[in-house]
Amino acid sequence: MALNLINKYFPELSKTQKNQFDELFGLYQIWNEQINVVSRKDFDNLYLKHVLHSLSIAKVFDFKAGSRILDIGTGGGFPTIPLAILFPEVEFVAVDSIGKKIKVVNEVALALKLKNVKGLHQRAEKTDGKFDFVVSRAVAKLDKFIPWTNGKFKNKMINAYPNGIIYLKGGDIEEELLAAKKRAVDVFDISDFFEEEFFETKKIVYIKMV
Repeated sequence: MALNLINKYFPELSKTQKNQFDELFGLYQIWNEQINVVSRKDFDNLYLKHVLHSLSIAKVFDFKAGSRILDIGTGGGFPTIPLAILFPEVEFVAVDSIGKKIKVVNEVALALKLKNVKGLHQRAEKTDGKFDFVVSRAVAKLDKFIPWTNGKFKNKMINAYPNGIIYLKGGDIEEELLAAKKRAVDVFDISDFFEEEFFETKKIVYIKMV
């Protein structure tokens, strides 16, 4: 049933991708009993509130092969793990300041044979390297988050959208967007892509950074 939710919006998945998405529930169930990375009372909604929510990014951004994505405050691996399944030729670096959460990210990636995921136990400011996009799921308010991304973007662009921030956020975001100042900003309603009630107030915020 849960896999049907993914197939509903992403019908072109390969057999390998379907198997990987199918395995997510069991893997996170095992790890969640040891390390609480997803709310236990809400775990049955893993595919709706975490997997599909993460994949909403792919309804706007079709990452080209060779892209590098930095996920700041990844927690248990969202949006990194679902996106890494969907984009096997894209490199994902997932960072979090809580080491046990990064352990889950790396162990899940290993179990799924995802060679395009690297989980790092460190703060975003300490992360080296250049990226096409920085993604996150509302880990902090934008006025705090945007400075964490300084110096993180490649100058060369290979995707349809210029390199920048992709932020999953819910509710009223008008005040937060003031932090983007004069940068180009696009806001996408996830309810335009997914019909489930959970997504009614959920948005994707894109901020051009180069």
